Amino acid sequence: MSKIETITQIKKLGIVPVVRAKNTDEAIEYCKGLIDGGINTLEITFTIPNAIEVFQKLQKELPADTLIGAGTVLDPTTARLAIMNGAKFIVSPSFDKEVAKLCNTYNIPYMPGCITPKEMLEAYKYGVDIIKLFPGSLTGPSYVKAIHGPYPHFQIMPTGGVSLENIEEWFKAGVVAVGAGSNLVKGSREEIKEKSQEYLKKIAEVRK
Repeated sequence: MSKIETITQIKKLGIVPVVRAKNTDEAIEYCKGLIDGGINTLEITFTIPNAIEVFQKLQKELPADTLIGAGTVLDPTTARLAIMNGAKFIVSPSFDKEVAKLCNTYNIPYMPGCITPKEMLEAYKYGVDIIKLFPGSLTGPSYVKAIHGPYPHFQIMPTGGVSLENIEEWFKAGVVAVGAGSNLVKGSREEIKEKSQEYLKKIAEVRK
């Protein structure tokens, strides 16, 4: 899958679930719940013990159209390790120039966490296509509108503080997608399936 195709799939789906878990089995179960509910884009965080094992198992057990990315990537070594094990996009809690350069080398989308206009502009200059607004709970949807004043071309994805209750506000403010953590990725496989369906339904309604 090309970089453009990956970005297109993320934007079309409108949501990137942030998968955090205590172990490999729990992570796999969470991912299967998301897939059951129609969410085929997954951010597997490196806070999961043996995260690489999760990547390897997911590629064997999940449908071929599943888009797997790596989250909580703090350095280029980890980014390359993730890419070599199938990650199609890289997400970080903050911007790192060296990670951006490495992702550009491999033609992989990099979505770093930024909060200030200066951080966002620097990330954009290093080829970042989708800027992760993090933590979204610190700013709120109105902040996206403010950023789009001077930077209408910035594609923003808030993560942190996103819920079913406020997702409509985020999209109306102009975001291209949202990142959803424990509000979505928590509970049994069946519970996650149901919540996934609710999120996708809400996004579809907002986009009409």
